[in-house]
Amino acid sequence: MGRKFFVGGNWKCNGTSEEIKILLSLLNAGQVPSGDVVAQNCWVKKGGAFTGEISAEMLANLRIPWVIIGHSERRALFNESNEFVGDKIAYALSQGLKVIACVGESLEQRESGSTIEVVAAQTKAIADKISKWSDVVLAYEPVWAIGTGKVATPAQAQEVHLELRNWLQKNISAEVASTTRIIYGGSVNGGNCKELGAQPDVDGFLVGGASLKAEFLDIIKAAEVKRNA
Repeated sequence: MGRKFFVGGNWKCNGTSEEIKILLSLLNAGQVPSGDVVAQNCWVKKGGAFTGEISAEMLANLRIPWVIIGHSERRALFNESNEFVGDKIAYALSQGLKVIACVGESLEQRESGSTIEVVAAQTKAIADKISKWSDVVLAYEPVWAIGTGKVATPAQAQEVHLELRNWLQKNISAEVASTTRIIYGGSVNGGNCKELGAQPDVDGFLVGGASLKAEFLDIIKAAEVKRNA
């Protein structure tokens, strides 16, 4: 069975109620099939005296099925280490949530030739803490491409996605490698989504700025590239 194309929208800290109403009207008119809601973060353990955080239990209670964990902005701005990210993912899964787990390298790491080493270490920190991968989607988001207008070429994205899949096969299992969806994020837009989505190991997108625009519908429909392949 093929991997189902996956597109997530990350609005980050953006959007007024009126802007969101307009966007939702466009998506509804375009007959977008999924009604799943995605949260941008959750705390590493049970709720309590952690001002500003939201717990996995709270998300589950609100029937929010997905959460993004390990985004580079959380890693950089809030000093979330690989190990901390692994702990957060493990706890979210234990509470019945599904996780979009982000990995990716900085420009300096890309230019030094250590991209694969970096994303492998980030993935290992996740693998060290979990045993069930069926509710995990890996998101490769090169930090140098997030919100910069720069985007990994289709060949660059495919190279890293394939290396991640090979890492899963070598270190977890062939089944996990073949079934885990690996999506791309980093300045995805309506103009580049079809070529990126056509790559054999790119299973969808995690979309930032463009998810707040009408072109998000075009990105979602890039799944047709895979269906028609």
